[in-house]
Amino acid sequence: MSRSLFVTGLAGLLGGEVARQALAAGWEVRGTVLDRPCAVDGVEAERVDVRDAGAVRDAIARARPDAVVHTAYRQGGPVGRATIVAGSAAVAAAARQVDARLVHLSTDVVFSGRLGRPLTEDDAPDPLQQYGLAKAAAEQAVAAADPGAVIVRTSLIHGGPDPGPQERLALEPFATFFTDELRCPVHVGDLAAAVLELAALDVAGRLHVAGADGVDRLAFARALAAAAGRDPAELRGAPGGPERPKDCRLDSTRARALLRTPLRGLDAVGPRLQ
Repeated sequence: MSRSLFVTGLAGLLGGEVARQALAAGWEVRGTVLDRPCAVDGVEAERVDVRDAGAVRDAIARARPDAVVHTAYRQGGPVGRATIVAGSAAVAAAARQVDARLVHLSTDVVFSGRLGRPLTEDDAPDPLQQYGLAKAAAEQAVAAADPGAVIVRTSLIHGGPDPGPQERLALEPFATFFTDELRCPVHVGDLAAAVLELAALDVAGRLHVAGADGVDRLAFARALAAAAGRDPAELRGAPGGPERPKDCRLDSTRARALLRTPLRGLDAVGPRLQ
């Protein structure tokens, strides 16, 4: 008997990759989109705004999946916050109602990065910006609605069949990249494989799932630029202001002990750049 998966945000970079890998592994896959179509053949996608709790509940109830992966989000403004916070709460409640395993996606910028070291799941969130504040609130809402959910904190996502947001940014001619903001970029294929593993594991709570290398935004952008054939020396860096997160490297020790999936570093995008 095949397993069934429900993915919110099927039109996104991670949601689409999760769906592709799940299909290849024999899962039946359904899910949601909003204003962009799902590009994954063989997946039934409903147009659902995750802020609409009733629509979310009905869609998941119809699918009755074994697992739900929640990737849908928006950045910026009241719509972004409502999508992240209320939408995440709605998905968590709907997943629990049908006794589905929930994998919820969160972010490293729930932290300010002021501790100056890799951050563990036991460190308290202290976000600086609206996106991080919304994601931290969503984590609390999900944990309250579905205590059995696993809340995956990750970092900058790259890779995929088409250039994603990070690749496009690295090719912008006048972009400047922060030299004092440290992150652990993760390849979308690695993250999707880890998410699918977690969909079948009995683990709950917050879990850091990020790439092996902690690098600043300039080093990451230069790696992406080099992989795309652009001269990385053309890219410029500068320190961010006090409103920017700083050292948000995630310690993924727990995840590496749980998962078979390797979580690669910059070797996943091309040659290492010093």
